[in-house]
Amino acid sequence: MKYLLMIYGNQEKWDSIPPESWADEVAKQEAFNKKYRETGELLGAYGLADAVAARLVRRESGAPAVTDGPYLETKEYLASFYLLDCESEERAYEIAADIPWADREPVEVWPILHESPVNSL
Repeated sequence: MKYLLMIYGNQEKWDSIPPESWADEVAKQEAFNKKYRETGELLGAYGLADAVAARLVRRESGAPAVTDGPYLETKEYLASFYLLDCESEERAYEIAADIPWADREPVEVWPILHESPVNSL
């Protein structure tokens, strides 16, 4: 079964990390990624750009209309997400709890309800 893990962030959180600690924090995350890639359970890990780089896209007259956004109602925004393929919900919880920052911030775990295969031809 596939699961989406999500971590939220904000500028205040990033600013609280001393600059000299960033390399260690990134190394911890890369070790986590390597560990679960090797088990075959981590399909992808993606860190997102800051919220100021996000855009909203609508269709107008058949063409993309791109505007600044999103206009968040909260200071928290989606910072990273992980796609897992593991044997059970309990295993997804174990992996989520192993994320380096899970002792400081919660990780959302969402079961993937439906998947549309990319290579379905």
